Amino acid sequence: MDRRNFIRAVPLAGVATAIPGSGKLFAEAPLDTAKSESDREYWLKLMLKISSPLLEALSKGELRKVMPEEKAPGYNKKTAVVQNLEGFGRTIAGIAPWLELGADNTAEGKQRAKVIYWTQKSITNLVDPASPDYAFAHGDDGQHLVDAAFLAHGLIRAPKTLWEPLSSTTKQQVFAMFRKLRYVKPGHSNWLLFMAMLEIALLKFGEPDWDRVRIDFAVMKHFEWYKGDGMYGDGANFHFDYYNAFVIQPMLVDILKELMDARRGSRADYELALTRMKRYGVILERMISPEGTFPVVGRSMTYRTAVFQPLAQLALAGQLPEEISPAQVRSALTAVTKKIFSAPGTFDSKGWLQLGFYGHQPEIADVYTCTGSLYLTLVGFLALGLPADAPYWAAPAAEWTNQKAWSGKK
Repeated sequence: MDRRNFIRAVPLAGVATAIPGSGKLFAEAPLDTAKSESDREYWLKLMLKISSPLLEALSKGELRKVMPEEKAPGYNKKTAVVQNLEGFGRTIAGIAPWLELGADNTAEGKQRAKVIYWTQKSITNLVDPASPDYAFAHGDDGQHLVDAAFLAHGLIRAPKTLWEPLSSTTKQQVFAMFRKLRYVKPGHSNWLLFMAMLEIALLKFGEPDWDRVRIDFAVMKHFEWYKGDGMYGDGANFHFDYYNAFVIQPMLVDILKELMDARRGSRADYELALTRMKRYGVILERMISPEGTFPVVGRSMTYRTAVFQPLAQLALAGQLPEEISPAQVRSALTAVTKKIFSAPGTFDSKGWLQLGFYGHQPEIADVYTCTGSLYLTLVGFLALGLPADAPYWAAPAAEWTNQKAWSGKK
């Protein structure tokens, strides 16, 4: 625990074209930053460029065979044990809201149909003990708890598209995976939320054998660790890093929301955590410079745009703080994302992410980081779960706080 130091058919009503079985439909097109390309078109193309190699391979049961095993210097795990679940769980945590929009006859909706198909097949392959890509095919590791929790978060973010169509066999295999990981004893840190996220998924999806104590303990400790001004400690101590963004705030808010919706938790607790996340969202927006850069601080900077998961989650939920508009958040995050992903060396020759923050920088990776870890960057893409005509995407570009501040504007 040293992290800190086939399925049923995809619902396609109204879609005229069949889902193709293979092909590099999304990763081939170059990223176009020309003015004629909308922000949403840019974000969608990039999200598919990142996620498609992984999802297509896992849907075919070939992820272990084709995914690179780049490891940080001093890497202290076995990539063959953890990387399948690590890469997939993090991918789904990010792209799930977009998938939840469902398939339709628009160009984007037809793209979604294919990715939904890949994703459902991938879930089946990941949890089936007979699959070559079974998550535990090469043994168990405490790291599995982390990435099963990201998978659970993705399922919670897209229940109609990613959970309901699964076969009863696959659903039971998912439950078995979550229960199996109860043997992992998390430290008193953000890892408690991974434990709780598995239990809240069991509750949400109707598994009677869910453990209330594991959820309550994680919530209680994080409320105890609140440090003020929208930030929690990662454990009893405050850490100047982005784990409030990578894990703590998004998971805590969604766990409390699921408890509230199931009439098993307090609305006051949920609203308190949400208020704190809004304040943290304000701070994150103000960290973005006029040029679209932000401080490189603390552990896990190889997660790149995952730093802005709370902002993206607030935008997705229509709960951004009043002092920052959806258009300025979109404009700021677009500037950041174009800056980061324009760096040469971000992808290898086959389209897989490489270790680094701005390009290929293996030396910046922490000892628990491998290729699969990097796909947490996709949680910065949650706002693609908003439809194209939502104000977040449709409003004209707007200056963000530091652009106004450094140009002497109000």
